[in-house]
Amino acid sequence: MVQNNARATAGADDGATAQEYLTFTLGPEEYAIDILKVQEIRGYEPPTTIANAPSFLKGVINLRGTIVPIVDMRIKFGVGTADYTPFTVVIILNVGGRVVGIVVDSVSDVTTLRSDQIRPPPEFAATVDTRYINGLGTLGERMLIVADIERLMLSSEMALMDEATA
Repeated sequence: MVQNNARATAGADDGATAQEYLTFTLGPEEYAIDILKVQEIRGYEPPTTIANAPSFLKGVINLRGTIVPIVDMRIKFGVGTADYTPFTVVIILNVGGRVVGIVVDSVSDVTTLRSDQIRPPPEFAATVDTRYINGLGTLGERMLIVADIERLMLSSEMALMDEATA
């Protein structure tokens, strides 16, 4: 399902460090997250709902004996409607020693971005929260929103971790 389009940058003369990212779509936007945080990619199956959970927390699944909370990133980021299609997938992440799943529209590929291909996030008014954006990556004509998925999943607003572990 995931194609590796990454190109090795070993021996590059420009000194820019490179890192691999998993890219996925939410509505019209394309996001990138650190590939080292990804445990696996699964097709979407409706999770068991949890009473009084925030709307973005769709519920939990049992993944080989581990109870995994499932977060719908479209709802969390306010990107379009949460329609579940055959392309909808759950990316299982390992962040902060905890397993968490995120629902995305589709997975694009694994790509390598050099540090010189990532620009800092733009500065917006206080109403736009950019705490979870590491930057904007450019790859040819593609613009990727490089998300700090660990910071987001460990944040107190997600309510996925105890304060002591965050």
